[in-house]
Amino acid sequence: MSVKEKFGLLRSTAVPLPGENIDTDQIIPARFLKSTTREGFGDNLFRDWRYDNEGKPVKDFVLNSSTYSGKILVAGKNFGCGSSREHAAWAIYDYGFRVVISSFFADIFKNNALNNGLLPIVVSDAYLKKLFRTVQNTPSMEIRVDLEKQKVVVNELEELFDINHYKKTCMINGYDDIDYLLSLNKEIRAFDLTH
Repeated sequence: MSVKEKFGLLRSTAVPLPGENIDTDQIIPARFLKSTTREGFGDNLFRDWRYDNEGKPVKDFVLNSSTYSGKILVAGKNFGCGSSREHAAWAIYDYGFRVVISSFFADIFKNNALNNGLLPIVVSDAYLKKLFRTVQNTPSMEIRVDLEKQKVVVNELEELFDINHYKKTCMINGYDDIDYLLSLNKEIRAFDLTH
């Protein structure tokens, strides 16, 4: 399945989730992994934190609060650790987030996110602390994520981030791996004719 949605410049408010070591079972509990399509997982994102045992929303959980909204999730260090389930990236994307900012991601989660159109941005611990403080103090503050320039900006706070060139190209163009190969059709044919 192609990602299709191109990623360039995103301007959005953010949702702060400061806990560290948030694993994939907390992101999407194993009992909700029965579907083989990517749709519908957002309904159960952070299910055990969002709802009590009777299925009622937990009032003080950040996703149930009208204070915060947006397409950017600001998360604590070591986000996406635990099992390698791709469903965690699906759930975050299906909920409506397009970016997750943290100071560290588990490698498998990071790759799953990039493969599914979700941009994981690694920032310094110091920048993450400032970002949490800014979002919590001013929930309406817009954050700008510029993938082309590999930069996150909020107020006067700015930080560059790294991303694999191939994954950056795929996200900017809305490609999955097959789409990327198809985009090289002319170059592949030219190479084939000369060899």
